[in-house]
Amino acid sequence: MNHVHEIFKEFTFEAAHRLPNLPAGHKCSRLHGHSYRVIVYVQGVLDTELGWVQDFGDLKAAWKHLDAQLDHYYLNEVPGLENPTSEVLAEWIWTRLTPSLPGLSAVTVRETCTSGCTFRGPKSLIG
Repeated sequence: MNHVHEIFKEFTFEAAHRLPNLPAGHKCSRLHGHSYRVIVYVQGVLDTELGWVQDFGDLKAAWKHLDAQLDHYYLNEVPGLENPTSEVLAEWIWTRLTPSLPGLSAVTVRETCTSGCTFRGPKSLIG
């Protein structure tokens, strides 16, 4: 019987944004920044020879090009992030990681210590 394991790797980046679709008086409609934490989850069947689902280095390599687009940028100017809520950002990251991480199972974006979003794309066929 093949058991499914889920691994994760956490990344951080700093960025500014504003939420343009909110009422003018809402605090998040003003320019502000966050120390974002992103957790990338990949699931798969354990490779019994290697003893892992996937090399954590693969997750790091897949994240590298996204970090170059996000870290210390104004997110509203990044194509696809014109309204960069945590929900929109999590799905944006998912879409860009899927080609290089076929076992991608979830992306969590935390914009503060207590607030964030987890996006799970189409359900995995593994299992």
